[in-house]
Amino acid sequence: MDRERVEALLRDLKAGKLTVGEAMDGLRALPYEDLGFAKLDSHRDLRRGFPEVILCLGKSPERIVEIARRMSESHRLVLATRASREIYERLESSLDGKRVTYHEKASIVSIGVPPKAARGSVLVVTAGTSDIPVAEEAGVTAELMGSRVTRLYDVGVAGVHRVLDRRDLLQKAKVIIVVAGMEGALPSVVAGLVQAPVIAVPTSVGYGASFDGMAALLGMMNSCAPGVAVVNIDNGFGAGYLATMMNR
Repeated sequence: MDRERVEALLRDLKAGKLTVGEAMDGLRALPYEDLGFAKLDSHRDLRRGFPEVILCLGKSPERIVEIARRMSESHRLVLATRASREIYERLESSLDGKRVTYHEKASIVSIGVPPKAARGSVLVVTAGTSDIPVAEEAGVTAELMGSRVTRLYDVGVAGVHRVLDRRDLLQKAKVIIVVAGMEGALPSVVAGLVQAPVIAVPTSVGYGASFDGMAALLGMMNSCAPGVAVVNIDNGFGAGYLATMMNR
């Protein structure tokens, strides 16, 4: 149950429009709802400011639909990450009356109406074009959580003049997400140019010795530039979520 619905319920109770029993019925899903195969954390929006998110990996389409249906009954917006087009089509056909949108580049499905982008600004930067899917997961997550997002793609250290040419854009950002694979050097370069916090996202892009992103992860964690925080390999969602928390 999202914060706005709880506040409306409590106002109605105070105004005498609801009985105590009716109010209790409205709060029955707190703090979680047991579906048997999943326990939905319906209290998370009240604690964290954003509802629980559905990670589609490893879940059957039927269970994803059931989780989404139950969550969308009490939340204005529900996100499903790492979602295929097949999952999107199943959700769209199963959730009658709900606005279901597929953000294909980010592999995210949103159910409901997102808030207006009122916070900002988050700048999402990639080293190369192969990093864009992870960057889009970060950018779309931040947008759906209410942040204003700008993108600056393909400005890696192999041609460092490309990012240096956009120092004006870097210096306007409140939070910067830098997504890079290979040796993962770009977050250190960016952090040395700006006063905003930098969230570094290592990707699994690279040849054999990159060890599926481990080289980039270790490079980012060993950054000599202060003000760099590192999320897990390919974790665009985590970066977008963290950036929005910083924005608040």
